[in-house]
Amino acid sequence: MYKDEKFWDRIASKFDRIEKNDISYNIFIEKARAFLKADDTILDFGCGTGLICNEIAENVGIIHAIDISTKMIEISKNKALLRKINNIDFERTTIFDEKFKLGSFDAIIAFNIFHLLEEPQKYFQRINQILKPGGLIISSTPCMSEANLLNSVLKLFSFIGLTPKLNSFTSSEMEHLLLNESFKTVELNRIKPKSPIYMCVLEKQ
Repeated sequence: MYKDEKFWDRIASKFDRIEKNDISYNIFIEKARAFLKADDTILDFGCGTGLICNEIAENVGIIHAIDISTKMIEISKNKALLRKINNIDFERTTIFDEKFKLGSFDAIIAFNIFHLLEEPQKYFQRINQILKPGGLIISSTPCMSEANLLNSVLKLFSFIGLTPKLNSFTSSEMEHLLLNESFKTVELNRIKPKSPIYMCVLEKQ
C-alpha cells in the first residue's frame, strides 16, 4: 500500500485534469444521483480528489470520503471548503477501518477503484459487511481484459513500477465476484458505447 500511496500522492495535482477530460466522469455522476436519497449515509471508497463526493453531496445526508493518499485528501478537503460543503467527512484511511461498523452505509461509491485492489475478494467481503441490507454498490470500473492494447501497455507500466498493479478482469468476472457476496445486479452496462469502463450497481440482499 505504501508504494501505491506514493504514486497517488505524486499525481494528485494532475488527477482532476486527467479525469475531467473523460466524459465517463460526468455520466457516472448523473447516473449515481438517480440511486441516491436525501437521507443516505454514503462511503466514497477511494475518493481521490473529491471529484465524485463533492458533486453528489447535495443529494445525500452525509458522506464519509476515504483514500490512502494524503495529498488526494488534502485536495478534496480544500474543494469542499471553497464550495462550503459541510456534509463530507474526509479521512486518510482504508475500508477496513474498525470505526466503520456493520451495516453503516446506505450506499458505497467506488469510482475507478476495483481494478486497483489487491485481493479484491477481501474488499468485496468488507463492503458486504458495512452496507445495510438493501444498500447499494455504485461503481465505475475499467474492465481491462476488454481493452487489449491498453491492458498490455498498463501491464508493462505496472511491471516496471510506473503504475500500481492492475486487475485485468472482465465485466462478467467482476460481477461474479460481487454476486458471490450476496448481491443482486441492478445495472451493469458500458458507461458509453465501446468503452471498457462499466457502470455497475448492485444491491445487498
